Amino acid sequence: MATVNTVLGPLDTARMGFTLSHEHVATNSAGLRHTYPEFIDRPGIVEQSVAALKAAYDAGVRTVVDVSTFDLGRDIELIREVSTKSRIQIIAATGNHVSVPRSFGEVSPDLIVPLYVREIEEGIEGTGIKAGIIKVASDRGGVTPSQEIILRAAARTHVRTGTPISTHTWSPDRVGEQQVRILQEEGVDLNRVYIGHSNDDTNLEYLLGLLDKGVWLGMDRYPGGRIAGTPKWEQRTETVKKLIDAGFCSRIMLSHDYSVPKARHSAEMQEERRRINPDGYTFIPKKVLPQLKELGVSNADIRTMTVDNPRRFFEGS
Repeated sequence: MATVNTVLGPLDTARMGFTLSHEHVATNSAGLRHTYPEFIDRPGIVEQSVAALKAAYDAGVRTVVDVSTFDLGRDIELIREVSTKSRIQIIAATGNHVSVPRSFGEVSPDLIVPLYVREIEEGIEGTGIKAGIIKVASDRGGVTPSQEIILRAAARTHVRTGTPISTHTWSPDRVGEQQVRILQEEGVDLNRVYIGHSNDDTNLEYLLGLLDKGVWLGMDRYPGGRIAGTPKWEQRTETVKKLIDAGFCSRIMLSHDYSVPKARHSAEMQEERRRINPDGYTFIPKKVLPQLKELGVSNADIRTMTVDNPRRFFEGS
């Protein structure tokens, strides 16, 4: 029996069910909740997140991979509370996001590895809640020197613990290729690597090239619309269909990269988030899956992407 760490303890991977592979319960910045707690509406975030994830549960979702790292303001006890109240199983992350802490950018990856390992093997911030995935991030312009340190630290943590890796990328600049090269140099099993935000672009040559290397693709920015020039959700879904037609249904996962509006402080930003995605974590069940069926994707293929692939990814099978 294979298991994965969730915020409520080890979970038999056979019980993961319909899984959203790249989400956030809430994001802000490292240190805010400790130093300026009044800046964050923590009760409001809990209330909104529980309601949104209960709606996802009613729509068939059972597991969410929350790839919020400490520098994204990860509040691990909040995530556990939301999981308990919503009944959604949540897998938490160690690692780092795009804006690497300055001190991490000045050291050897080997000094960072024990920190990640502790969050996987012992728990996060003394809670005993263990991370189940390693998050890394690179964006426009490609991998920076400090981000390369994090990639190598994540790779060495994976080699030591077997924990899979999830990446934030910028597909229009083909950043996933740079990430894969670095991870390969460190001996990472590419079957345990998930290249995220791969639906910010419709370049099939790039996407198929990544798949040929043996990674998983996260088609995980739905509905889109937040970043100018990136595809609309319908185009993103058509790209999924093309990848299925190319024979890669068994290497694709779907998600939103969503967090509730209350995760942002300003009323204007909260309203913008509501406007872009009023369906929250249910946009894929409500809009994307029906569209895939209209395009000719079978129920079996949909189950493969939403249930079987996340399970296999965490099992390493």
